[in-house]
Amino acid sequence: SEIKIIKTKGDQIQHLSFDKIEGKGFFTKEIETALINKEIDLAVHSLKDMETEQSKELSIEAIPIRENPSDTLLINMASFDKTQVLNIIKKGKVGTSSARRKNQLLLFRDDLIIKDLRGNVPTRIQKLRDGHYDAIVLAKAGINRLNIDISDLFVLDLSPATFIPAPAQGALGIQIRDSSLQLKQIVNKLSHKETLENVVFERKILNSTGGGCHSPMGVFSKIDNGIRNTWVTYSKEVNDYPIRFLS
Repeated sequence: SEIKIIKTKGDQIQHLSFDKIEGKGFFTKEIETALINKEIDLAVHSLKDMETEQSKELSIEAIPIRENPSDTLLINMASFDKTQVLNIIKKGKVGTSSARRKNQLLLFRDDLIIKDLRGNVPTRIQKLRDGHYDAIVLAKAGINRLNIDISDLFVLDLSPATFIPAPAQGALGIQIRDSSLQLKQIVNKLSHKETLENVVFERKILNSTGGGCHSPMGVFSKIDNGIRNTWVTYSKEVNDYPIRFLS
């Protein structure tokens, strides 16, 4: 097999926050076009970046076991304050370009100064170390997959039942052409049943609200002792007080 790296619109536009980038699928469109044009045969996506409605020519054929779905706060040691909620100093500058993360940060700490943060995971962490922020929010899954040394920072893993992650956060989507019947049989073996059930449920809630990457919406769902628990947070605008519930 050959690995082909494809730069998407979301990768290329680094000076704007996500809510200011026009269009949908800005982390997937170029990759899906390459699939349809038979330039590649299989795509690996971060499932939380994928639109809930896909081209009829393509299908998500496998969802492997989910990484940790939580968000994580990385805090400079000089900006750590254990007396404060989220352990960030008063009026601390926090980096994130996610509307969902901004909305929940302000819910728990309305004194925080939220600044946009773009770039890959190592770039974002270096911006924190360089003093541009007091803290940043990243997906725990990305930190784990890259096995990055963050021992010089204070790490606060945020419970997904409290700081609710994006639908399907931590999960990968393996996408192929719907006509690739032989590849379907192979790729199907990569799926993890529990992960598949949970993230499909989360994405159905996302789809029912018409939410997307621009929306301050989080959903986390899992089954404990045969009972499904689902946590949801949603608002129309970043600065609105969110509707939050457990069902």
